[in-house]
Amino acid sequence: MTKKILITGATDGIGLETAKRLYSEGHTLLLHGRNAEKLAATERTLADSKGAGLIYTYKADLSRLAEVDSLAEAIAKEHDQLDVVINNAGVMRVPETVTQDGLDVRFAVNTVAPYLLTKRLLPLLAPDARVVNLSSAAQATVELDALRGKKRLLDDMSAYAQSKLALTMWNHALAQSTSNQGLVFVAVNPGSLLASKMVKEGFGIAGKSLSIGANVLVRAALSEEFASASGKYFDNDKGGFGAPHADALDDRKCREVVAAIEALIAAPR
Repeated sequence: MTKKILITGATDGIGLETAKRLYSEGHTLLLHGRNAEKLAATERTLADSKGAGLIYTYKADLSRLAEVDSLAEAIAKEHDQLDVVINNAGVMRVPETVTQDGLDVRFAVNTVAPYLLTKRLLPLLAPDARVVNLSSAAQATVELDALRGKKRLLDDMSAYAQSKLALTMWNHALAQSTSNQGLVFVAVNPGSLLASKMVKEGFGIAGKSLSIGANVLVRAALSEEFASASGKYFDNDKGGFGAPHADALDDRKCREVVAAIEALIAAPR
C-alpha cells in the first residue's frame, strides 16, 4: 500500500536518497527544502526516474519559526492526511549561529522546528502514522539556556550534539503523550559519518554511502519492524534498537526540554 510521506531537507544528502527510494516504490512525497532551485531540481530528478508517485514541494527556512508555521499551513491546505513524517533536515556548521528569532541555529533547525512542525501536523496524521526523527550518535547533555537562546555555544559539535539529544528527548515525550493514539514516534541515528554535506563541512571527509542512512529511514517509515517502536531509539551504527543518552530516558528531563520548546513556540512572531 502506498503512503503519503513528508521529508524535510529532501534536496540533498540522506533526505534526497530516501526520497529516491520511496518515489521508486510509488509513494506520494511531500518534499521540503529551503532553496527553490534545488527543490525544482529534485522534483525533476525524481520525475525523470522510474517511479509512479506524486510529488509536492514546499520551500521554508526551518531556522525561522514563522516559516515553519507557514509550512505546516501550506501542507494542511493541500492534504487532509499524512502517513509518515521524516524530520530529516539538520545543520551543524553554519556561518551565522544565531537566528533572526534569537535562537542557536542548531537548536532551531534540529530540535525546535521539527517539534513545531510535528505538533502542527498532528491533526493530519493517520491513526497508524509514523514520525521518524533524525537523531545522531552525537548526543550531549542539553543546556536549557542554550536551547532557549540565552547562552551561546561556541563549539559546533557541542551545539549539534545537544540539539540531537534534545530532539531524542522530545521524541520520547511525545511518544508517551500519544501512546493511546496508535502513532509511532521513533528517533533514528541513520549512521555515523555518512557522505552528507554536513559531514564534509564538519569533518572534511567524504564519508560512507548515503544508502546506509536511506535504507534505515525507509525501514523506519514503512517496515513492520518499526510498527511498535514508538519512543524507541534505533542506532544504525549498531544495527538495532538501543539505549540513547540516559537523559532521553529520564521523564523529568524530557518534560523540561519539552516545556522549554513549548515556551519558545508560544512566543509572538
